[in-house]
Amino acid sequence: MEPEEGDVILCTVDRIVGTTVFVTIEGNGEGSIVVSEISPGRIRNLRDFVVPKKKIVCKVLRTSKGNIELSLRRVTIKEKNEVMNAFKQEKRYKSILNTILGKETDSFIKKIENKGLVEFMNDVKKDPEILNSYLEKKFVDKIIEILSKDKKKKSIVKKEIVLRSYNSNGLLDIKDLFKDISKNVEVLYLSAGKYSLKLESTDLKKADNELNEIIREIEKKSKKLGIEFKEK
Repeated sequence: MEPEEGDVILCTVDRIVGTTVFVTIEGNGEGSIVVSEISPGRIRNLRDFVVPKKKIVCKVLRTSKGNIELSLRRVTIKEKNEVMNAFKQEKRYKSILNTILGKETDSFIKKIENKGLVEFMNDVKKDPEILNSYLEKKFVDKIIEILSKDKKKKSIVKKEIVLRSYNSNGLLDIKDLFKDISKNVEVLYLSAGKYSLKLESTDLKKADNELNEIIREIEKKSKKLGIEFKEK
């Protein structure tokens, strides 16, 4: 199925020609990214952002006559994390199937292609009986055994904020902003008023929402204290 406008997809950088980056899209041929869609601001060296064979997450801008125009800069951190985590999970599931099914792996994946491997295997974790319609019991038992031991990996959500105060006790005010936030959130000072907030969780969506709520609370308190706030 050809990507549609607004889709967020995984690509592999193929080559850089002048100021245009050409990428390979899984099962959908080639796409291109013009330099203005790589990153906001001036770009001195494209290879600081993209290099051949590197996997990147892009957003579809337009499709016409087989030409797929993409953007790298319009992809949010959340979208990038979701796509990359799904890619890693798919690799993990394929590895499990290859170990058990061997050469039959591709034919099995073809049977469930309408659902998608990640979604199908996640459903199997909830209801193992689903596999009985596709595989012999000896294979089903082995897959279920491995999946039951397959720990859900933690995802990391990161966000950056800028806090600046010109008050005499500004530094103490900024420290107070962080003292009441969740102990699960790691706060790092980067430079010149820039701070990074990091949260680990097995539930990416929940972690993203939690971090957004924390940042909104910091923003409210900043206004009351006269601290300049900006989310990057």
